[in-house]
Amino acid sequence: MITDIAAEVDALQRMTTSELAERYEQLHGQPSRTRHRTYLIRKIAWRIQALAEGDLSERARRRAEELAQDADVRVMAPKTMIIPPQPAESPTVARPLPNGEHNDPRLPSPGSAIVREYKGRTIRVVVLDDGKGFEYEGERYRTLSAIAKAVTGSHINGFRFFRLVKTGAKQ
Repeated sequence: MITDIAAEVDALQRMTTSELAERYEQLHGQPSRTRHRTYLIRKIAWRIQALAEGDLSERARRRAEELAQDADVRVMAPKTMIIPPQPAESPTVARPLPNGEHNDPRLPSPGSAIVREYKGRTIRVVVLDDGKGFEYEGERYRTLSAIAKAVTGSHINGFRFFRLVKTGAKQ
């Protein structure tokens, strides 16, 4: 009998999706709501096995029903458990450039160093005096993102990589 079940399940792999939907309807007594091939194969195989070897016992069905009635089904965590992210404090402030414009308030003053530990390495970046570039390992970069890419090998937001956040700036 077990080899018959195995043979039937193997035959399912060779059936088209339309044939599987037809077989599902024969076994379950109602049309399938999906045409997802893997889902149909699983449900048909389960039904073939249940018909051949027996379904859940009546005792198991009653227990499952009891558990389902007592269950507090949640799709999301309770609102009291969801805590919005708290903004971190940053020591940076907006400062004027020599031409009167303002730089990004997330950046420290020109000449300052931005330091970050990454995979056992200390990454040290110097904000250049012109306020329009950075120096890392003797090379000049236009953005922190370019440095982050050079360090990690993949694109990442430079401000996020160096953990620099906005403080008091309008969004």
